[in-house]
Order: sequence, then structure tokens, then C-alpha cells
Amino acid sequence: MDNMADFVSDADLSIEPMAELGWTVEYVSWRAPDVDWNRYDAVYLCTPWDYPDDHAGFLNVLEAIDDSSALLINSLPLVRWNLDKRYLQDIEARGGAIVPTRWVSSPGESELLAALAAFGTDRIVVKPVIGANAVDTFVLASSAGRERLDAVAAVFDGRECMLQPFVESVLAEGEYSLFFLSGVLSHAIRKVPKTGDFRVQEEHGADILGVEAPPALATVAAGVMRLVEPEPVYARLDFVRGADGRFLLMELELIEPSLYLRTSEGSAARFVRAFDAHWRANDSGH
Repeated sequence: MDNMADFVSDADLSIEPMAELGWTVEYVSWRAPDVDWNRYDAVYLCTPWDYPDDHAGFLNVLEAIDDSSALLINSLPLVRWNLDKRYLQDIEARGGAIVPTRWVSSPGESELLAALAAFGTDRIVVKPVIGANAVDTFVLASSAGRERLDAVAAVFDGRECMLQPFVESVLAEGEYSLFFLSGVLSHAIRKVPKTGDFRVQEEHGADILGVEAPPALATVAAGVMRLVEPEPVYARLDFVRGADGRFLLMELELIEPSLYLRTSEGSAARFVRAFDAHWRANDSGH
């Protein structure tokens, strides 16, 4: 993206190990006009976190990259699938356990109240099917008045959104993110929101803690990864602990995840090796 002033990224930690394998790295804005993508051997989607503002234009750029001699990482089919969070329906259909979700368009007061009743909870989360960094994400309580309900409904007028029960464990335990590189678990973090907030992004004040993934979670995450085809070069899987103790998939990020390389020694080198090996395996077609 053009302006990273309000965001945190440690992607630069990969540049030195890239150089050690003979790569030269340049940052290019996806909004930059008239880029000759044929100049590049590969294009890695790093931090285009503003793509929801113009997801059609973003896809147009990725299609241009895919049509060039450069190798897009992750691949265009994966990105196109992952762009809309309704990919979670596919994960669930393939046997993965996700946070229970209702998919609605232009939800009115009745749909919002029906979700509260259906989930048997006193709070729900409302968020867009195409979005990033918790933009236009709301928590609605069963006690919400008509003014609040109408305000949230107005945000999603003419838009697709998802309704989920608020997972209480987020407040104390937080959300786990596990990072897979070419299908292998590399490292994990736990993101704990600041007091009085539910958002787990560091831009919103959350604490980011490098952790060892609980064995049960690592097993669940590996199972989800086996449901994704083709295999991504990099992936971030976000999980929360449900009321019954099961780990539920909140999000599978294949487009532009911060890999939190600073939280795990050696993770930058592991990423670079996965990147380089994938390029070498696919170079003959580019």
C-alpha cells in the first residue's frame, strides 16, 4: 500500500536472508500505474492492506501480474478464493471447524436480532465479507436499541456481511495465529486485545506474544491446511477457543498476512527458503 504510517510490518526482516539467496527486493505499490511486471522474477503480496477499498482494481493488478513472466506468490486462484471470507463455507464443507457464521446481505434489525437468538448469545460480531484490519467490524449486544441496530444496518446497506457469536475467550485468552510455510508450521503468536476492546490487531493496541502453539491447536491447524489446495507458500490461520474448548477457525489469511517474523528466531529465513524453493519449482513456467 502507498502509506504504511498507521500500520506495523516487519517484512523488511526477510530482505537480508533474501539477499543471501541471491534475490534483490523492491517494494512496489499495487496502485502504481504502468508497472512492467515482466521486470520481476516473482511478486510477493506483502502489505496491500487497503485492497478492500478497491478489491476489483486489486484483482485486476494481480491478473496483470499473473499474465506477466513474474510468479505471483501466493497464486492468483488462491488469492481470488481467499479474498471473500465466504471461503470459510468451503472450509466448513470440507470438514473444518469454523466459528458459527450466518451470511447475509443488507441485514436489517430483524436479521440482526434473529442471529442473536439463533446463536443463543447476548453479543454478536458483524463484519464485511471483504475486509481487513477490523474495519467496519462491530459488536452488537442483545440490549442494543433501535438506534444502534439501525446504525450498523446502515453500514451494510447493499453489502454482504457475516454474523458470528462473540467468542468470550477472546477477551482473556485472545486469538492464536499459526503461520505455515509450504505446509509446515513455522511459528505461532497469541494476540490479546487491550482492556475494553475486542480487536486483536496491534494497530488497535493488542499485545502480540510469541508462543508455542498448544499441541491440540497445532493438530487442528494442520488439518485445516490439508483442506486448502493448491498448497500456499505462506498462510496465517487465526483460531479462537470456543465455549466447549474446541479451537475454531476465525480466519485463513493467504493474501497479505503480517508474518510476525520478529516473534520467532529463524522465521524470516524459513520464509525465504519456502519462497525460494517455490519459485525454483515453478520457474520453468515463467
